[in-house]
Amino acid sequence: MLLALLGAVLIGLTLGLLGSGGSILTVPVLLYLVHMPDKLAIASSLGIVGGISFMGALPYAWQRLMQWRFVLLFGLPDMLGAWMGAWVGEFMPGVLQLLIFALVMLVAALVMLRQPALNPDPALRHADWKIMLSGLCVGILVGVVGVGGGFLIVPALVILGKLMMRPAVATSLVIIMLASFTGFIRNLISLPRFSLHIDWSIIGLFILVGAFGSFAGHQISRRIPQHRLRQLFGVFLVLMGIYIVWQTLPHVL
Repeated sequence: MLLALLGAVLIGLTLGLLGSGGSILTVPVLLYLVHMPDKLAIASSLGIVGGISFMGALPYAWQRLMQWRFVLLFGLPDMLGAWMGAWVGEFMPGVLQLLIFALVMLVAALVMLRQPALNPDPALRHADWKIMLSGLCVGILVGVVGVGGGFLIVPALVILGKLMMRPAVATSLVIIMLASFTGFIRNLISLPRFSLHIDWSIIGLFILVGAFGSFAGHQISRRIPQHRLRQLFGVFLVLMGIYIVWQTLPHVL
């Protein structure tokens, strides 16, 4: 339980410091600190990410920064994709899901290290179907590997939806919550097939402590250069991704 507590603090702090990307730590923490089986870790991660995203979205909702049009355009296909991804995950070996997760982690690290400039150009208009297709693809990834997908959703909302950063982050939290809970519910249906059951105490602890950690991280972030934090976190994700590949690839082969 102590390791679970430390892991929850780490996830919350990272979310608060960086705004997105922290939820990608949930699966490794559940695997290596709480020692959950792979499929149970992926399913539990979705519940935890959904809960922390809900808590994180409340201050933005109070400030009326949510863009509900994009919650519908991106979020509904994202939920459908999460359900589909969780269904596909039922037929995949857990080690293969972890290998895909490690590759996603390396992509997230690349995004962190490159620090792409997200400056929306109002002159460029993208069709709604492109936004919906992006939501569907991200949702499938969410369902298969148990990540929130914020590191993909925020750039998509800025580039395709022409949102500024704060409304994009606010809207992404609602989308992450909806997709994560959708994938979590689908996993609740399938987990008994593998004789696995959710530990609700762990999920509740992670959500509660992660929410407080996120608030603390948000306060600390004002005193630390963001670009340096993103670089350090990117390096950490590279190391963790390589470790998971090293652990899982022999079993997949």
